[in-house]
Amino acid sequence: MVSTAAVKRALSALATRTDTATRPSVAVIDEADAARSDLRRAAAFVDADGLDRLDEAIAAADRAGDEDAVDRGREARAAFRRFREAAGGGDDDGRGGDDDKRAR
Repeated sequence: MVSTAAVKRALSALATRTDTATRPSVAVIDEADAARSDLRRAAAFVDADGLDRLDEAIAAADRAGDEDAVDRGREARAAFRRFREAAGGGDDDGRGGDDDKRAR
């Protein structure tokens, strides 16, 4: 059972959250961008459905008008494609070239 105090703290944190808090889409893009520099971290990102989450995050950032996040997300997505190609895996998700058009 969750204590009343814990619920109050959680609700208070939500109520006082500011616009400076990282949006979920930007957090995913940050995660993908950081994973590019470490092969193990990149593999873990992919294993955790990171590519689907990244595609969704890029779309959300685009809807929000955050061009910096969109650009960083697209760069990260392209890096993951190159990783897959270098590993000899071909298409990263079986969708072929359509994925390139969707991410833009």
